[in-house]
Amino acid sequence: MKRRVLVLAVPAVLATFLLGAGVFKDTTRHRAASAKPSVYWGAYVAGGQYGRTDAPWDSGALERFEANAGKKVSLVEWGQAWYECSSTCGLRPFRADLLEKIRRHGAIPVLSWDSKHERSGPSDPEFSLSAIIGGRYDEFLRNWALGAKRWGHPFFLRFDWEMNTNSVPYSEHSNGNSPGQFVQMWRHVHDVFTQVGARNATWVWCPNLDYATAVRPLRSLYPGDKYVDWTCLDGYNWGTNPADPKGWKSFDASFGPTYDAVTRSIAPSKPLMVGETGSSEYGGSKPAWITDMLTKQLPHKYRRVKAVAWFNKNVDGEDWIIESSQAATAAFGRGIGLRRYASNRFRRLAGSPIRPLGRAKRR
Repeated sequence: MKRRVLVLAVPAVLATFLLGAGVFKDTTRHRAASAKPSVYWGAYVAGGQYGRTDAPWDSGALERFEANAGKKVSLVEWGQAWYECSSTCGLRPFRADLLEKIRRHGAIPVLSWDSKHERSGPSDPEFSLSAIIGGRYDEFLRNWALGAKRWGHPFFLRFDWEMNTNSVPYSEHSNGNSPGQFVQMWRHVHDVFTQVGARNATWVWCPNLDYATAVRPLRSLYPGDKYVDWTCLDGYNWGTNPADPKGWKSFDASFGPTYDAVTRSIAPSKPLMVGETGSSEYGGSKPAWITDMLTKQLPHKYRRVKAVAWFNKNVDGEDWIIESSQAATAAFGRGIGLRRYASNRFRRLAGSPIRPLGRAKRR
């Protein structure tokens, strides 16, 4: 439930996995690699632990992360709010320069894009669901979608993630929003992309792991198969870290119930991404947790997972990064080194005009 960025890679792996999953279609005469379908992997790569700024702005941070992991990423994830402040404040346009930087690295961009002011909390009337549904941001959305269309390459759009929490202004738990409005808002934004012909965005619906005190049923927040290409889950093993000691839980104990609900009932035809995950060192063995996730759980029990992104940033006293100990780094490298996790070794296909056509069957 952190607001952050992740790293993943695509144009290379797309030809291998996404073709196999029926999510993207290669419209060229290139023959896909003969390897078995793979899982995209990557991370949100912060630069602070390397004395640098975050990826994708700083390629050096990404290269350091890859060196420590012992493998090239196939995905790179990062975040962009609709309204941001740097030297100036305003609605931020489509950043083709950043997506192109990731593509040239041989990876697929995964953009976590949220309909909010970057500094706003759960209450911000300017970005209420009704304001978006009513068309207040339609011009911005059209221009943004046209920018995506002009860039023309596939990317994952992880839109308004963790909507089932109460910490964001697009949640139905907050900001004066009403039940049913999240789905209305999502469909409205998606329709703008459809109207301008921006077909290269792959729409990712990514709730946080469901929890007992949730006010709205997760199913009620799903926009429908026509409006979603991939499902996704975010979840962490918080352990007993004094910053937020929620208790030690295995990957399976954390993800199992919500994974089952999504893949068996809510969206059984869709591939699934682990959009954010990580583990603390406090309360158990982080190396063993990583090994279990990468070598046992994902390959054998969580076979619908086709992409996974590690949250490699320490926030608010947490210790998520793979470099939290030598043993954790080594365990991550061994696990991600399995052939199941696709690197950008298929970079030779990065220039192919692969389009997000032929996706999973719509209802």
